[in-house]
Amino acid sequence: MTDHNLLELSGRTKLRANITWLMLKGAGYAALFVAVIWIGIAVLAAVGTLLPSESRDQPDPTPSSWLFAPADMATFA
Repeated sequence: MTDHNLLELSGRTKLRANITWLMLKGAGYAALFVAVIWIGIAVLAAVGTLLPSESRDQPDPTPSSWLFAPADMATFA
């Protein structure tokens, strides 16, 4: 394959252009990754608003929350 130098760039300038393009491509991938995580959190928050309000008033379902009495928790603070 022949290398067509249409812009008549030097080797150093082509290297800089390739590095810049790769950095911009990586930044785009990172932005896409962050956007997907943000959308996932937004979907979870939207699902949380669809739950009935009584679900927020229920006791904690984890068994580890019943291991310590409130007086014992004061010693850890």
